[in-house]
Amino acid sequence: MKQIGILLTKNYKLLSIAAILDVFETVNHCNIASGKENSFQIHILTDEQTANTQIEAFGYQLQILRQAPIMDIILIPAFTSANMPETLQANHACLAPLINQYNKGACIGTFCTGAFLLGASGLLNGKIATTHVDASSGFANAFPAVKLKADKTVTQDGRLYTSGGATSSFHLLLHLVQEFCGKDMAIKIAKVFAIDMDRDKQSYFSTFQPSRDHNDELVASAQEKIESNYQDAATIEELIKDIPSSRRNIVRRFKQITGITPIEYLQQTRIEAAKKLLEQTGQQMTEIIFNSGYNDPKAFRKVFKKSVGMTPSQYREKFQVR
Repeated sequence: MKQIGILLTKNYKLLSIAAILDVFETVNHCNIASGKENSFQIHILTDEQTANTQIEAFGYQLQILRQAPIMDIILIPAFTSANMPETLQANHACLAPLINQYNKGACIGTFCTGAFLLGASGLLNGKIATTHVDASSGFANAFPAVKLKADKTVTQDGRLYTSGGATSSFHLLLHLVQEFCGKDMAIKIAKVFAIDMDRDKQSYFSTFQPSRDHNDELVASAQEKIESNYQDAATIEELIKDIPSSRRNIVRRFKQITGITPIEYLQQTRIEAAKKLLEQTGQQMTEIIFNSGYNDPKAFRKVFKKSVGMTPSQYREKFQVR
């Protein structure tokens, strides 16, 4: 029987915890119905402070992570808070016990933004990982030593597992069920929860949400020029030519603040505009290409597919408001 530890963090997302419990409890129920023993023993783990204020959660007795036996795998749910530095500080007491569990043989899996806590432990340094696609820029800036695969739904690097946003959690859960219980059980669970087993990318769910939470007037000016004139400018040089600074300084400060270069920012602004036109209008593809700032249809389709993970026509078919 595998020992599953679910970490009850501060600012945990209830939906994330519920999904984890539902899948593993369903596996156990399937086993009981077949006359077999449970595959998993589930533990709810937390820090001393939380354990001092409540004794159980979700029908399980709380256990202090630092005092818990070594788990087969510890699972870290998504966070509700968008303020990751604050959230990581609130959960700092979990880091040393997590590292100890890993060093003694436990696997660790994270769901959505739960990857930030694993990133803060240092265990992901030099390893591949994913997180919610819209949190990927912040994750990359916070943990540059991690090999972030922002488009991936699930990653595994040795004994470390991560998943992307929201429903990607179910793909990691299926992955773990298959690893621990075999493919037959994974297929059964996929059918119970109506999960497409073959989805391995999440990039088409992303929304470009550039950071405005900074006080750099030069960068803010460059952002404004790009967002206001992305349809008309042929090059980034045209957009930033009136900003009173050298191109080198603008690029350096822009990337430091936003995590991407001005050229990448222009490209993502255009692609986001194209996505909205594909979703919300009936414009012909040639109109969409022109209205999002591109003149070359071949170049547009190449950039769109690389950024979004599917062709413009496929995106429209999937997301257009009818």
